[in-house]
Amino acid sequence: MRIATFNVNSITARLPRLLAWLETSGTDVLCIQETKCSAEQFPAAELRELGYESAVNATGRWNGVALLSRVGLEDVVTGLPGGPDYEGVEEPRAISATCGGVRVWSVYVPNGREVEHDHYGYKLEWFRALAGAVAEDAAGPRPFAVLGDFNVAPTDEDVYDPAVFAGLTHVTPAERAALEALRAAGLSDVFPRALKYDRPYTFWDYRMLAFPKNKGMRIDLVYGNEPFVKAVKDSYVDREERKGKGASDHAPVVVDLDL
Repeated sequence: MRIATFNVNSITARLPRLLAWLETSGTDVLCIQETKCSAEQFPAAELRELGYESAVNATGRWNGVALLSRVGLEDVVTGLPGGPDYEGVEEPRAISATCGGVRVWSVYVPNGREVEHDHYGYKLEWFRALAGAVAEDAAGPRPFAVLGDFNVAPTDEDVYDPAVFAGLTHVTPAERAALEALRAAGLSDVFPRALKYDRPYTFWDYRMLAFPKNKGMRIDLVYGNEPFVKAVKDSYVDREERKGKGASDHAPVVVDLDL
């Protein structure tokens, strides 16, 4: 089974490229973040033509997550159980389902904006709720993984220059401690290979020629439990999908499982 996670940064803007990628990538299950559309606007019909069922948690022009599967889509749970609101709104940042015997979550963790911003506190609250919500599945016998845009670089080696990010979100001790809480719940970071490059970055800003200069970050992550990790045969960043006109500022992270 091939499972991937991809922050598409607007599924409407990225749809032609996404459909082409699905046709050639051999992906069985795809976790999508930043759909930036309502559930009614989600292109379920176009995806169905390629053999994918869809489960969507999306409410409008911001955020939004989805799961696509051609190996079954069962027991869908929309939202983060026990998750916090932001300014009175439950944002569409999580969705989970069972696909071909594997339980998967697609998550889009809040950005945090600035360390002093209330969005940063919301981000840490969201992480605490996530750790609690996944604990039972993480400890269970079924392959289980949380995939998505975590908006945290796990270590200094996961950013192109730690000095550039000093004092900013995505690299603070509290955010990295939130990832440690996931590991304590029984999940491990499935580290992808960096094809042709020293570091497997997954995000490059559109500005300042960040992608050609490989000034990136690894913030799109796969955290799996022991049965999931034992089944992993390969994992990599599909950097080619970040190239060219109309690309997202993220690249897909792909994991191959032998089940």
